[in-house]
Amino acid sequence: MSQVAIVRSSLLTSLIRYSYSWGLWLLLLIAPIGARFMIAEDDGFGMQVTIGRHLPVMTSATLGVTLGIIVSTLLLPVGFLYLRSNVTRLQPWQIEEVTAASRVAIALGRFAADVVILFAMLAALTFAGWFLAWMVGSGPLNIWHITLTLWIVAGPSLMGLAAIRIFLDSFPITRGGLGDTLFFFIWIAAVAVPAVASTLPSSYAANMLDMTGFVRPLAGPAPMAMGSFTIGFTLVLPGRVPLDTMAGIHAPGYLASRLTWVMIAIALAALAGFLYRPHVAKQTVGKPGRLARLSAPRPPGPANPAAPAAGFASSAFSNLVRAEFHLIGEGRIFTVLASLAAAIGALADYRQFGGPAAMLLLAFALSTHGGRSETMRALTRTAALSPAARRLAFVVAGTGWALLMALPGTITHLSVQPLLLALVTGAGAALIAIGLAALSRSAYAPRLVLLVLWYGYFSTGGL
Repeated sequence: MSQVAIVRSSLLTSLIRYSYSWGLWLLLLIAPIGARFMIAEDDGFGMQVTIGRHLPVMTSATLGVTLGIIVSTLLLPVGFLYLRSNVTRLQPWQIEEVTAASRVAIALGRFAADVVILFAMLAALTFAGWFLAWMVGSGPLNIWHITLTLWIVAGPSLMGLAAIRIFLDSFPITRGGLGDTLFFFIWIAAVAVPAVASTLPSSYAANMLDMTGFVRPLAGPAPMAMGSFTIGFTLVLPGRVPLDTMAGIHAPGYLASRLTWVMIAIALAALAGFLYRPHVAKQTVGKPGRLARLSAPRPPGPANPAAPAAGFASSAFSNLVRAEFHLIGEGRIFTVLASLAAAIGALADYRQFGGPAAMLLLAFALSTHGGRSETMRALTRTAALSPAARRLAFVVAGTGWALLMALPGTITHLSVQPLLLALVTGAGAALIAIGLAALSRSAYAPRLVLLVLWYGYFSTGGL
């Protein structure tokens, strides 16, 4: 079987599976509907790109670049969330890993399918951008400028996103929570590092620092002072400033760097197939390792022969909350880390240190248990309490863990502020975790969203 045939088979199989997913149609609807909120009006409402805290004059080229910048920076986590939690996350590896087919060809086929899906979303955004430019744009409508600038900025970024997803799925250790965490730091670096490139004159080497491709269209060929532009929600000053977007697109080395990032994405996908490591079946016999023994829950106590027969629980919901509380904090490692987070909140400022430490721990614990419980939804429907009651118990138990870790800080600082902060953040994190887990039936979506929210919470020093 030729390598081209394997790539084609892998591509078509993944596309067919994508076509059965309702999440695909949701992804395609996000682009045209969200496009309106990606371009701020004069009052600054919406996501925006500002130059010196002023909105740019929204010519066709500037509008295309603005949409591309927002996609290649702020919306990359949404794309990664979709790729990791859609219908293609479950693969018949028991069959594929024992066949003679090239893993490089399979990886390239799946990479191509992911790129097709992401480019379909980008095409929907392009059509929405044409309409948006006709509605709110300044100057004559230029469809070619909108399309060119949008795809040059966002296209290589989305290809890089697909390659990173394929690469992280190639190793057993990064197929779960560690892979989500690594992507989170890669995304932070991809957004932060280009700020250095903005202080340099345009060149191929300087533009290679910018995987997301947003610096040069904003800064132009000349260097720009650090912090001269912002991306996202921010307070803006009145008045708009002109922006020569096309000069930045044609700056020395920019287009060559975007083409290089395309080649890097393809090479990374091929490398993922070359380095692919098979799934490892869990051992069912033998003595567990030290880490497994530490993370395992304590064994149940010995049975009491003189105990009376068990009766129906007097409060089924309270028992469910208790069970969810133990399942969220399962394992000795969680107990140690929770104690450490509580100690940090007691010894240091809870808002800046104790709260972020507790929320980081709960981001992993809540997403893990939420995804695990939602995958057993068919089984839990047969229980005495409904799935809605179980989700409510999950939120109560998650909030209880946050309050418990904030209690030492409340006692040592003689203030109820840690408890109030823990109540808000704990309940919010639990609601997000179980809500996204119910929608995706996995831990990927809530984990990534909670990590992004945690970063914003930590970077601003708390609420």
